[in-house]
Amino acid sequence: MKIQGKMFIWLSVFILAMACVYGVWSKEAAGTTALFMAFGLCVMVGYYLAFTARRVDTGAGDNKEADVADDAGELGFFAPHSWQPLSLAVGGALAFLSICFGWWLMYFSAPIILVGLFGWVFEFYRGENQNQ
Repeated sequence: MKIQGKMFIWLSVFILAMACVYGVWSKEAAGTTALFMAFGLCVMVGYYLAFTARRVDTGAGDNKEADVADDAGELGFFAPHSWQPLSLAVGGALAFLSICFGWWLMYFSAPIILVGLFGWVFEFYRGENQNQ
């Protein structure tokens, strides 16, 4: 993670330089603002990766002598199956369609989004996957 953190920090330095050059030459507010926001995002990601790299064990990506198989193993727990992303997608699609067709459609999409969100958060509190 150290290498990725350094890469994002150097990318943020480059984006900051380009944002300054773009802002001076073009005198255009939208593109300059977008570049400064991209700089901020790169700084946040780079800082997070650098901060996390100090707290976790050195991974295979930070070892120059590492092999591909050195990074094998369990990466974490992932839900085996879930219907909640589907309900969130349907609710989100209806919410964005409410901008086009009318805000009254938000009354139907908000409950679908809430059901999907609460279902996803509390997915492992009940049912067959309760103890995972």
